[in-house]
Amino acid sequence: MTDMTAPLLARIADALERLAPPPPPAPDFGAARLFRHEPASGAFVPAADYPLPLDVLVGIERQKARFVENLRRFAEGLPCNHVLLWGVRGTGKSSVTKAAFVTLADTYPALKLIEVDRDEVAALPPLFDLLRARSERFVVLCDDLSFEDGAAAAKALKSALEGGVSGPPDNVLFVATSNRRHLMPRDHVEQKGAIAAAENAEEEMSVSDRFGLWIGFPPMDQDTYLGAIRSYAERFGLVVEDLDRRALQWSQLRGARSGRVAWQFVRDLAGELGVKLPG
Repeated sequence: MTDMTAPLLARIADALERLAPPPPPAPDFGAARLFRHEPASGAFVPAADYPLPLDVLVGIERQKARFVENLRRFAEGLPCNHVLLWGVRGTGKSSVTKAAFVTLADTYPALKLIEVDRDEVAALPPLFDLLRARSERFVVLCDDLSFEDGAAAAKALKSALEGGVSGPPDNVLFVATSNRRHLMPRDHVEQKGAIAAAENAEEEMSVSDRFGLWIGFPPMDQDTYLGAIRSYAERFGLVVEDLDRRALQWSQLRGARSGRVAWQFVRDLAGELGVKLPG
């Protein structure tokens, strides 16, 4: 190497270093209890605690109890299972996850919740590897998970849950919500050829098998819906003479009965009566 080459290479190296994006800052998991992960930047964005108490979510007592017990085992370092919450829209799947987390985090301060976007499933393996080295215990939530892009995303999730040669991280509990039990897109067969669709379906269904705990959220019948409305009205002091009739009219206008629709009706009624509600 000539005397002139070394300074030139040094300048080139300096220029490349300036052009390279800075490394992401070390995560500060002491800043909050809930975070949103941004794979592009590697950042963990703090979020406020979920505002609704767990006991406000009514009509799904069995589902709450099963999820809380599994989460408690995870928080205590006991054997537990990754969780798939599946069922119709608006039945409280993601709300149960966040409300239960906030409830238990008061007792187990090492618990943290990280929400990931369903379009960023490919970023889960490196995320799990990063979290593996931490002392905290992480609930990683992916809301409305499905594999619209086919088998590639399913393989990435399987890789994250299986953990490669080192195994899955003991301090990560993965929770996914979905409108479909087997996570497959509704137009799966129409979008792909029959053979490719069959292969992708097998890959995606094998991901469902990685969830040891499946909790179903069925549609609300009329009695359960009205029971939820009455429970909210009693809890928050919402007194009107024609509560059931108005609640049913509200659900008919929405074309659905669910925990979400019940809560939206209660919020509307509370606003009318001048009563403040949590969240």
